[in-house]
Amino acid sequence: MAGFVMYLVSLLCAWGSFPAAAAARSRDVLELTDADFDYLATEHETMLVKFYAPWCGHCKKLAPDFEKAATKLKGTVQLAKVDCTANTETCSRFGVTGYPALKIFRNGRDAGPYDGPRSIEGIVQVMKKQSGPDSVLLGSKADLQRFVNHYDASIVGLFAPDSAGLAEFLKAAGLLREQFRFAHSADLGLGQEYNATGECVLLFRPPRLSSKFEDSVVVFSDFLTVTSLRRFIRDNIFGLVPHLTAENRERLRVKDLLTVYYDLDFVHNVRGSNYWRNRVMLVASKFRGRGLSFSVANRREFEPELQEEFGFGFDGGELPVATIRTRLGQKYSMREEFTRDGRSLERFLEDYFSGRLKRYIKSEPVPERNNGLIKVVVAESFTEIVENPQKDVLILFYSPLCQHCKKLEPVYNQLASQLSSDPDVVVAQMNALDNDVPLGYDVQGFPTIYFSAAGRKHEPARYEGPREVKDLLKFVKREASHSLKIQGNREEL
Repeated sequence: MAGFVMYLVSLLCAWGSFPAAAAARSRDVLELTDADFDYLATEHETMLVKFYAPWCGHCKKLAPDFEKAATKLKGTVQLAKVDCTANTETCSRFGVTGYPALKIFRNGRDAGPYDGPRSIEGIVQVMKKQSGPDSVLLGSKADLQRFVNHYDASIVGLFAPDSAGLAEFLKAAGLLREQFRFAHSADLGLGQEYNATGECVLLFRPPRLSSKFEDSVVVFSDFLTVTSLRRFIRDNIFGLVPHLTAENRERLRVKDLLTVYYDLDFVHNVRGSNYWRNRVMLVASKFRGRGLSFSVANRREFEPELQEEFGFGFDGGELPVATIRTRLGQKYSMREEFTRDGRSLERFLEDYFSGRLKRYIKSEPVPERNNGLIKVVVAESFTEIVENPQKDVLILFYSPLCQHCKKLEPVYNQLASQLSSDPDVVVAQMNALDNDVPLGYDVQGFPTIYFSAAGRKHEPARYEGPREVKDLLKFVKREASHSLKIQGNREEL
């Protein structure tokens, strides 16, 4: 009996600790009002403010993560909130028109919107980068070495204290601090080791990516503006073979990009990670300047993408795999086993540049029989059916899981029946989950309908109207390259 009582007591204590922990997290978020915003905000060097409305569903969803992030950032960055239904003056002053709105403040001044992720870790990581000065002041060579010995790249400006270049550099640091690390020094002699004289900017690539195939430090000594510095960083920071991550992939994929995926881990296994990267560097140096960029990535981080978009299955092998994704969305995958001497990667690239490489297209099998009123289109047959220059084609992109698609099915069948008498019109559909959607067709949701007219295959028309037979027929009539033939008669709808 005594044991049971103790068990009940422990449950009650545990239950009581949950509200207490939640209350503590809530107290870590500073609540600001019209009366005290300016006074309290100026007390914090860096602060993230959430402007919200109590009735807003998105605000309610964000609140727990925001509070937990505030607890993790306690003592580093202050998180605060403003109820805009009760503090209209403050919210109006900072241009808040929707909820929740997140803004970063420095010493009470609006430093711009928060555009980062809204998860706990996302908020913590972004705001840690926001803490402290835009650019760290370095006083000695030892300070410089400590600053650049970092996981990420470093940008260091060397300027006289009253230099116009310093003012422009600090301005750029304020604008770009979320993306890059900045520091500056008045000791121009720090650049001598890197063959730099006078005022300049030094870009230090991460020590973990040091390689004999490229310089670890790049010098910028041209006329400095925010624009010219931004361009210099953009063109040089990644180097010949950068580390592709979820955070930088959008910036890297603006170009045609080859990526080699393997068990990369620059935190716990720098040597092993650079073993394969050096082989990629060797091959990349031979194909430099031909319009293709290169990168390496952690295979586990991108495994779902590799399986879904390139058809790779993984059995735990240690050999890398390689893909090419062009800026226009074309995909190629290296199916030959990756060799340690890099020769297989060379052959893959030679085939790519010579045009011998077949594009990878995710596709269901082409149907053996396709005689129904609605033609089944897969990625492999898209060109043959939809891009047929002699046919007008209405194509429905759907998902087997989409309830709206299932609701549209009888309407689409009826439409196909009414158009079945016209030999120059094809009514088609494609499962857009299991087949790659070609360029020119923007399919973000389901169902999505396009009309590809004969003679205008390069500009398919998207349907945006009601999903009824009469409305779809009007759309087809408007976009068709000829007068429609409906149920055996030529009709004007």
